[in-house]
Amino acid sequence: MTEMEHTVYMLRCRDNSLYTGYTNDLEHRLKMHESGKGAKYTRGRGPFQVVFLERFSSKEEAMKREYEIKQLTRKGKVLLIRDKLKEVMNYANTKEL
Repeated sequence: MTEMEHTVYMLRCRDNSLYTGYTNDLEHRLKMHESGKGAKYTRGRGPFQVVFLERFSSKEEAMKREYEIKQLTRKGKVLLIRDKLKEVMNYANTKEL
């Protein structure tokens, strides 16, 4: 991969809370969260489920989006997750035809 990938993600924690973060290496970041060396918020809240992903070509775009998501209420985040899931399901259904 020549171009770095910038990812904004949301995790659902064991206590059903949502954590939003940014990374340029999602696999490594998830391992950090699982080992307790990720964000302070996620320590002791694992296991985690990735419930939302958006990828960007620049760090600036990704950081801006992360900030926007963090400003949302829990309800707003749940709606965002639901809308992304609908988008994925619609895409999957068109590919089956």
